[in-house]
Parts: sequence; C-alpha cells; structure tokens
Amino acid sequence: MTCPIPLHLIIKSGGSAAIPEWTSLFAALAPQVVVHDWENPPADPSVVDFALVWEPEAGGLARFPQLKAILSSAAGVEHILADPLLPAHLPVVRMVTAESQQRMAEFCLMATLMLQKNLARALAQSRQHSWQEFNPPSTASDTTVGILGLGTLGSAVARQLQAVGYAVRGWSQTRKQIDGVASFCGADELPAFLNNCQVLICLLPDTPATRGILNAALFAQLPRGAQLVNAGRGTQLNTADLIAALNSGHIDSALLDVVEPEPLPADSPLWTHPRIILTPHIAASASRKAKAQQAARSMAQWQAGEALSNTFDRARG
Repeated sequence: MTCPIPLHLIIKSGGSAAIPEWTSLFAALAPQVVVHDWENPPADPSVVDFALVWEPEAGGLARFPQLKAILSSAAGVEHILADPLLPAHLPVVRMVTAESQQRMAEFCLMATLMLQKNLARALAQSRQHSWQEFNPPSTASDTTVGILGLGTLGSAVARQLQAVGYAVRGWSQTRKQIDGVASFCGADELPAFLNNCQVLICLLPDTPATRGILNAALFAQLPRGAQLVNAGRGTQLNTADLIAALNSGHIDSALLDVVEPEPLPADSPLWTHPRIILTPHIAASASRKAKAQQAARSMAQWQAGEALSNTFDRARG
C-alpha cells in the first residue's frame, strides 16, 4: 500500500493563533496535508501547493510559484481578486459548505420573521422602557418573499422559507428549477419579479453588474411597505437611497448583515435609523471544521485529476 503524496497548504485565516487548530483538523481529515502558517512560510516557497486565505495582501500569493489553486476562506472571492498581482492562471475556489447553506437559511428565515413581526419597533421600545402593544400586519402564509440570487445559498434559503409557509419567488441570471418557487431570470424579468415581493432578500454575488443594484430605481418597483434583507454584499446597497425610501415609507424596514465599508463608520446613518436592524456579517460564516472539510475535498479532487467544485468563473465575474 502506497502512502498519499504530501500536499503543502499555507493558511491565512484566523491568524497564527489558529494554526494549531487547522493542523489538528487536517491531521484528522487529510493526513497527507502539511499545514503552514502564512506568517511563517516555509523556507522554500516552491513546496506550497495550495493556499487557504482570507484577504491576502497584494503580491502575497505570487510568492508561491507552484500553487495549484487558491481556496477562499469565505463564499466570496473579491478579497482575493483585489490583489493586482494575483496569478491569472490559478483557479480560485469559493468556500461553499453544507454548514454555510444551513446557516444562511436559518439567518434569512430569522431576518424575515424579525422584519415581519416588527422587531425593530419592539427593540426600540425596549431600549426606551416603553410598553406599547402592536399587532404585526401579516403572517407567513400571506407573505411573498423574493430572493435575489438563487444559487446554492439562495436555494437553501428558499426551501427554509417554504417550510414555514412563505410564498417564495427567486431571480437569477439563468432559470432555476426549485419545486414551488417561481423562477425569474435576466434583466427583462426583474420588474415582474420585484412587483410582488413583500420581503426582498439579496444574496447576489459581488460583480460589476450587481454593485449598487439596491437603489432607488429598484426600490420603486417593490410594493409600498416592502421590507429588505441584505445578506449579499455591502457594495450592492446605495445607503442614501435606502434611507430615503425608509423615510418616505416606501420601504417599511430593513435588516442589513453586510454594509460598505465594514466595519461601519460611527457616523453612518444606518446605526441610528429606527427601522434598520444591523448584524455584523454573521449570516453564513462556516466553522473551521467545515472549511477544512471543504478544502480537503478540493485538494482530493485535484489529486484525483478531477475538476474542482465551486470554482470562480472569471469570464462571468
């Protein structure tokens, strides 16, 4: 019986303090993987086969001439693509795990219920020691939720919302087939999709086409009193347009898990608006164990000569 050929993985995720945990995880999941700390790289950089990273500094990945692939420590890859010296030939693999899907599904269900039950008002009253009863206007069974982005995460969210009784519709670049979910696709079908979304959940990736998409023109196509959940990217939201839509009453309330920039500046109006709930980018962060499992799977695919799953499509952005 032959031993697996060692693979060398350098990690920039969680800092040097997390390296012992990473090492322990890979020892159990993929003993052939040799873990290296980004802050203390091997003397010979050419031994490094893979990099698992979060926000690598410019030129950092180019130091390793024998890299086979770059593994993102998150579902998004813009923190990697921002490097102007990024080797263009290397595949970039998104971190998509079953755990992330479950976390996002739970978060978006929670966010939808919080908005629907007017938790922003309840929390504000609590801070003011004010007891004023009120009746939330709707239930799940008479509420339509629209999901911008019906990929892996969006599909999981759709199924979770359906299980509670929401009517669900989704919009994406290409038509999707999900039982019970009305699928809209392309720019021509976006207005029809928005027209009946009482709650709009944004899960779109960060691309040139999606930046600033949550703006006054889009809000105007939603029914008056619609509610917004943004768990996609902070760059997709025009803050001034959201504040104006909230103040006019066209948008009733919003829950934002992502903002631009992060952390949010202390003087941002998003902190203090009475109908906004902020959460600190916690919707779908996977555990290190789940990330290690996904990274080990990607490296095993490479060793077997298979195509890497969840690879970022540079052509589509």
